[in-house]
Amino acid sequence: MNFSGVFTALTTPFALDGSVSLPDLKHNVQRYNQTDLAGYVALGSTGEAVLLTRAEMDGILATVKESAAKEKKLLAGAGAESTAETIERTKRAAEFGYDAVLVKTPYYYKPAYRPEVLVAHFRRVADESPIPVMLYSIPQFTGIALGATEVAALAEHPNIIGIKDSSGNVQGVAEIVAATPPAFQILVGSAASVYPSMTIGARGAILALACALPEKCVALFELFQQGHHEKARELQAILVRASKLMVSELGIAGVKHAMDQRGYRGGIPRPPLLPLHREQNKRLTEFLATLEPAVMRA
Repeated sequence: MNFSGVFTALTTPFALDGSVSLPDLKHNVQRYNQTDLAGYVALGSTGEAVLLTRAEMDGILATVKESAAKEKKLLAGAGAESTAETIERTKRAAEFGYDAVLVKTPYYYKPAYRPEVLVAHFRRVADESPIPVMLYSIPQFTGIALGATEVAALAEHPNIIGIKDSSGNVQGVAEIVAATPPAFQILVGSAASVYPSMTIGARGAILALACALPEKCVALFELFQQGHHEKARELQAILVRASKLMVSELGIAGVKHAMDQRGYRGGIPRPPLLPLHREQNKRLTEFLATLEPAVMRA
């Protein structure tokens, strides 16, 4: 299964009463269907998955599956602290018709999670998962990074098809590329590292930035594929600035506010995360206004 291209890391919209708003999620997915995104990731970090109940997760999985265009590939976040719960979540994703699962590293008992422990965990999950597994390394949230040695060992498993590396470490991506077979698919999760990572072998990206700027994230991928490297570098520079403010500095609240400005339904994050305060809103809105001409150009 080919996961090349750009995927959006879907946000989870919340209603005024704090509940998950499935109609707003459907609205967003239907708008994304009109873009050239390769597919969608439900229940990822940008989707505030760690703040959701099991019932809410099921509702999101069902809504995304029902709303997505047939040609879009679907991944579901399935990582949990225990191996057993992770396996259970992979089976739920398979029941809902997802193409693959994205499995982050467990992290709570960090001192115990030596490389051999993580390798055993992922192998057990891959053994039991009815659908392909994509590893997920996001050390800025978990404090644990999957290195090239562990990834190479896991790439030998027939049901582990790739990795989403959100570290932003291009050298680390290069080491994973060098250590794994050509069929192993590497996607990056940092918008600032998309172009350099693709030059060394990454297949594409899963991006929070694509929630608000899907067309331009896709355009970067397409410019690279077409060999228009100067234009790709220019666009990468624009997306670096956008990602730095919207994602790195302002987080999920920033992504959601930018979505609101561009006709999607972002809303506010779920507590304990807080919405942007007035000055942050103003700063991001003004930035988007300066970005808009570049965003809308083909």
